[in-house]
Amino acid sequence: MAISALTPENTGNIPQETLIEFPNNRLLIDLCGEFDRNLALIEQCLGVQIVRRGNQLAVMGEEAPQKQAAEVLETLYARLEAGKPLEQGDIDRELRMGRSEVDTGVRDGDQLGMFDGGKIEIHTRKKLVEPRTDAQKTYVRSLFANELAFGIGPAGTGKTYLAVAVGVSMFLEGHVDRIILSRPAVEAGERLGFLPGDMKDKVDPYMQPLYDALNDFLPGKQLAKLMEEKKIEIAPLAFMRGRTLSNAFVVLDEAQNATTMQMKMFLTRLGEGSRMVITGDRSQIDLPRGVPSGLADAERLLNTVKGISFNYFTSKDVVRHPLVAAIIEAYEKDSA
Repeated sequence: MAISALTPENTGNIPQETLIEFPNNRLLIDLCGEFDRNLALIEQCLGVQIVRRGNQLAVMGEEAPQKQAAEVLETLYARLEAGKPLEQGDIDRELRMGRSEVDTGVRDGDQLGMFDGGKIEIHTRKKLVEPRTDAQKTYVRSLFANELAFGIGPAGTGKTYLAVAVGVSMFLEGHVDRIILSRPAVEAGERLGFLPGDMKDKVDPYMQPLYDALNDFLPGKQLAKLMEEKKIEIAPLAFMRGRTLSNAFVVLDEAQNATTMQMKMFLTRLGEGSRMVITGDRSQIDLPRGVPSGLADAERLLNTVKGISFNYFTSKDVVRHPLVAAIIEAYEKDSA
């Protein structure tokens, strides 16, 4: 791949166009995307113009965004050369985080050494998961580095998704013997009444986001087998009392809906060889009026305890539809 900067004589030393040559036309087609939609996304985000000329891409615009666009295109092409798929999320990540090395330093059986290279990758059975923002990158690092970690921020920032991905990865690598996922069974502002069916049928609607995350990382038959063998458990927070969770990766989701006593109970379940992750959104508390959130109390009481990490996200870390970030910012502005 060759890069050259073309400078018209009347513009001094400021390059007005950067030409990038790509040796593999098939990979270049994948890089551009259907109807050049990948190029259009980069153009829209960076305010540049990208023109295809045979096996070359010409990037035009101001010097700084032009250089950034060229680096993003190089990194995405290197990803394709490494045999990895290219999705819109990968482009979004490079635009947010800037250029990083393709070689991660990760080797089979060495998942905990995944940070020797520039980029962080979480390996699961079905897909490769990569943080898209700096906050997500720091969060994933802390999940591997600390036995107890908190992820606090608005919806759509990947708090639960990344935690479950790390849990699955550590389980597959043999660092933990089981995965335990839990949430408070609290309705979001409306009474559903008594639900039909057995206990599993009654609690499954509350646990569905956790099932969704697991289905992204494990094949259906393997997931069903692991759940049948109790290697993976999904249970309401109320079912955690009296247990000692050893050699497990434990996630408490929607922790803002746990009471102070429930939070204390859950945190004290941590056993030998286990890691625990607490995720929550302080702006979406569904507890009855006057009942304090256990997440807020834990944050206040434990923020100086060594070995516990607190990781915070903002609307800039939202990785769902771009409108979600705008919605969150609008509500935050109104409440302020």
